[in-house]
Amino acid sequence: MKQLISTNPARNYEQVGSVPISTLSEIKQKVAMAQKAKTLWKELGVAKRIELIKPLLSEFMSKKAELALLITKEIGKPITESLDDIAWDEGYFKWFLENGEKYLAAEKTFEDDKSVHKIVYEPIGVAAVITPWNFPFDTFLWAVIPNLIAGNTVVFKHSEECPLTGKFIEEVMNKSQLPKGVFAEVYGDGKVGEQLANQDVNLIWFTGSTKVGKKLYEIAGRKFIKTVLEMGGSNPAIVFADVNVEEIISKIYIRRFLNCGQVCDAVKRLIVHESIFDKIVKELKALIETKIVNDPQNKNTDIGSLAAKRQLDLLESQVEDAIRKGAKIITGGRRPRDLKGAYYLPTILTNVKKNMRVWAEETFGPVLVIVPFKTEQEAIELANDTSYGLGAQIYCKDKNRALKMISKIDAGAIDINQGNHWLPCNPFGGYKNSGMGREHGEHGFRELTQLKIIALEK
Repeated sequence: MKQLISTNPARNYEQVGSVPISTLSEIKQKVAMAQKAKTLWKELGVAKRIELIKPLLSEFMSKKAELALLITKEIGKPITESLDDIAWDEGYFKWFLENGEKYLAAEKTFEDDKSVHKIVYEPIGVAAVITPWNFPFDTFLWAVIPNLIAGNTVVFKHSEECPLTGKFIEEVMNKSQLPKGVFAEVYGDGKVGEQLANQDVNLIWFTGSTKVGKKLYEIAGRKFIKTVLEMGGSNPAIVFADVNVEEIISKIYIRRFLNCGQVCDAVKRLIVHESIFDKIVKELKALIETKIVNDPQNKNTDIGSLAAKRQLDLLESQVEDAIRKGAKIITGGRRPRDLKGAYYLPTILTNVKKNMRVWAEETFGPVLVIVPFKTEQEAIELANDTSYGLGAQIYCKDKNRALKMISKIDAGAIDINQGNHWLPCNPFGGYKNSGMGREHGEHGFRELTQLKIIALEK
């Protein structure tokens, strides 16, 4: 049986372990079991489903140290970030459990002396759920738990970069009291994901690259089934001249370099008023150069490795293209000389032009592009000069100005100054090539259902 090998990108790609790659017959069997279980799972009702799912929260939290270490070993995320992620996820899990019944409850639309009309939210059926490696537990939780609460059965595939984390999740899920067939997992690369999507599923839920998301959307179109897609991003952050630079530098750093810059919703293009451009560049450079790039299992490490050599190779090719075309490296721009693995120094690039790949493509790594602007209109045009539309930020003391700009920026979420849209009650998703549909919040639950109108005679 073919094995999917897990390697540690922060320790020169040493082998961590392996799992068997799922065969086509295994995928078909698990989908068939999910189809068989969907009616029972649906008819249990939301409250009973939540009752069965709830023990999973304490089970996962009791194993958070083990899970965090495994994530760090597989994708190079600093151990402190892995632990923080899981602690943060606990709040999302609780919110889903506490609010699912409310947001999936029937709604009355009309009533008179003869009849009452209402909307009921019913599950779609079997969900093929495919998630990425950059936040291995977060994306599992955000995808699978709301689907289960909504009444869909799930066949889950995690990224080939973190199969042991996927196996860990499956083992916890299999110890639960969920009925047979309600949750199953398959293993492999994109080929396995494509095979799963082509089976008798009723919904495709995907987080990952735009390229893969569009391919899955084509499959869904041929099958005439629904998709929820959260894909790439190249978020702009606009910084106006009236800001207090010292107050915002740390937030800009975090919003770009968290998880070694491998975040779809990260700031990837910093658009700064020309009057404070040099100061912003100087302050960011000084902050970045205080950060420790090292083995992510070291608790003092600020920035670990990229998740895989292919990520490193892609990032290097994007930066090299920019340098050839005239971009200037302010700091970083290379691998650290004393570390073996998928490491890349946190990098600032200026003198960036629109014909450079670091501007036109999503950069999934610790590289920040900084460009100046003169007028508000120019800032808006630069912000929208991307095929993506996931998120954006505006830093501006004049809040009225910032509020007027919101409708002019093509993005699914906009943070103003210290605002942060990352709450479980807020829907998450983007415009353009960043996807379709929303996850989280009331809207996220309802994306996973189909509406039925009932008109009942009194």
